[in-house]
Amino acid sequence: MSLIVLGMSHRTSGVDLLERATLSAQDIRGLEDALGRGEHINATVVVSTCNRVEIYADVETFHGAVTEITESLATATGLGVAELREHLYVHFEDRAVAHAFQVASGLDSVAVGEGQILGQLRDALRVAQEADHLDPSLSALMQHALRVGKRVHTETDIDSVSRSLVERSLAVAQATLGELSAQRALVVGAGAMSGLAAHTLARAGVGSLTIINRTPAKATRLAEATGGVAADWSQLTGAIAHADLVISCTGAVGHILDPDNVRPVDQRRVLVDLALPRDVDPQLATLPGTTLISLEDLNATVTDDAEKTQLAAAQDLVSAEVAEFLVARRAAAVAPAVAELRARAADVVATELTRLGQRVELSEHDEAQVQMTVHRVVEKILHPPTVRIKQLAGEEQGGQDYAALLRTLFDLDPHESRVSQIPLDGVPAKYSGAAGPDEVSGERSGGELRWVQRSGKEASWGVEGGEVR
Repeated sequence: MSLIVLGMSHRTSGVDLLERATLSAQDIRGLEDALGRGEHINATVVVSTCNRVEIYADVETFHGAVTEITESLATATGLGVAELREHLYVHFEDRAVAHAFQVASGLDSVAVGEGQILGQLRDALRVAQEADHLDPSLSALMQHALRVGKRVHTETDIDSVSRSLVERSLAVAQATLGELSAQRALVVGAGAMSGLAAHTLARAGVGSLTIINRTPAKATRLAEATGGVAADWSQLTGAIAHADLVISCTGAVGHILDPDNVRPVDQRRVLVDLALPRDVDPQLATLPGTTLISLEDLNATVTDDAEKTQLAAAQDLVSAEVAEFLVARRAAAVAPAVAELRARAADVVATELTRLGQRVELSEHDEAQVQMTVHRVVEKILHPPTVRIKQLAGEEQGGQDYAALLRTLFDLDPHESRVSQIPLDGVPAKYSGAAGPDEVSGERSGGELRWVQRSGKEASWGVEGGEVR
């Protein structure tokens, strides 16, 4: 099983295509269900935000899973497979882990350092949990990514980078309009970025500040926190007409500001669009006296030395977390093979002790001593190699698959199942039925039941106390 991330974002696609690929809550549920039927996919989490659509998955086969995910995503978005494929990226195993942690930390966002992505990842994980589309491996990745994102925002000053994006937009606005203290500002939206814009405007001493949001209570809370006033959504057209500076970031699908509610004005006016998909219809830039500033215009490229320092600190933290996660993951990957080896050893010991008991009559005390001695010998032989192989797996020396190596050396079958607690007198001469997850058939001969799995691997189980072990 392997971890992969397949998706598209602002780094690989234009705004127009991302707008077309935006998924509603119902679309996401449909996509989750379609992926759940995939033959090559074990578990999925769908992340759909204003600037990315990504599927995190634990898969059986790489190429088969990529094909299934691409086709399902094309159906969900309504985009053709050929068109979609040109803009997709795929990250595998180590790169998938690193990408997940980068995204959670805000290092891969349009507004670098923004914290809203953490809530969006948390919501995506909840949807996958409720739909029962998770497995332990993918759940561990997403939970760890959330912890990394929280650490980055708590232990570094990465938030200053996203603040800089808003500040740059206000610098452009001030150069166009003049001192902000003489301007009337309108903020549309009350989310993380809108809140950041409102607080930045308040600190800059803007002349007046109005907040409008579809949820009145959120607009009121933000207005109270920034010394502004809240207006009802129905007042949007009038509020735009009276504003010198309009900043919009709602995360809605479709344009919030368009020719229907933004009319030509005599004075100079600046519209700042911090949303993706875009809140502001691009054709508004042609209105007389109107200047439109978009994320594409601002360009999230970091040039300030202080910002570079914060990004470096955040990246160092993420890199350390990626390394720690991968070491733990590789060590855990070999654990089932170690368990299989110990189970095989226990079976051999039990079988041989049973045979010994059938040939040699031992007192209860002597039998217990023999059992203890044999178990100690086996434990002393197995302990050093099993401990060392876990260490080597964690170090990943040369990329060796130590679980496969262990299974090859000791002829272990990861699909082998035990037939246990079956009364001997209840086992017919020919036996078929379930043995753990597998269907088996077998034949009883004396004190043993020999059985064959569908894979064709044969095993022999001794009889002790009237039961097949």
